[in-house]
Formats: sequence, C-alpha cells, structure tokens
Amino acid sequence: MAHRIAGRKLGRPTDHRLALFRNLVTDLLRHEKIITTQAKAKEVRGLAERVITMGKRGDLHSRRRALGYVYDKKVVEKVFDELAPRYASRPGGYSRIVKLGPRQGDGAAMAQLELVEGQS
Repeated sequence: MAHRIAGRKLGRPTDHRLALFRNLVTDLLRHEKIITTQAKAKEVRGLAERVITMGKRGDLHSRRRALGYVYDKKVVEKVFDELAPRYASRPGGYSRIVKLGPRQGDGAAMAQLELVEGQS
C-alpha cells in the first residue's frame, strides 16, 4: 500500500522534475493552454492554480513568491494584472484537463491543460 505518498516522480531526478514543473507552469500561464502527458498535466495543475491564487492575493509577498517560482517576469505580471482579475470571483478550479488520446510515437496518454474562461 502506498499511503501518504503524494506526487509522481516521472522517472527524473528531483531537480530535473522540479525544473520541468516550473517550465510547464510558466508555459501554461503564458499561453493559457499546453499539450503534455496526462501525468504531467495532473501534477502541474495544482502548481499553476497556486500561482494564480497568489495573483489573487495581490500583495508584495505573493508577487515575490510567484517571481521565485515562475521563470519569466512578464508572465508574473500577466498573472497579477490579467488572470487574477479574471478569476476574482472564482474560488479555485482555474484549469481543466482534456484527454486527447495516445501519442503517436510511444503511446503515452496525452492531455491538454488549459485555463478555463473567467467570469467577467
């Protein structure tokens, strides 16, 4: 039994895996839609939603924490200026995972991770 074991290792060392997650979160917030494997999408979803929640708080501490996680400063500005107001009335659940089927080369289950439309 695998009690109290959370997260997927994805066959990578810790530093490589964390850098992968940061890259995927940065790309998701920049493009608002990415295509990746289902396992990666399920791991990245919570991290991206956490960054958007930092944007909703809007204080300096949250901005510095977001800058420490997201690689691109312009993406953090987008989160705080565009995405946070878009999701201001939404209590979480800013993203969705749409399954796409197996990848042609190796049969890996693919998914599209996208940000949902905000309530304007």
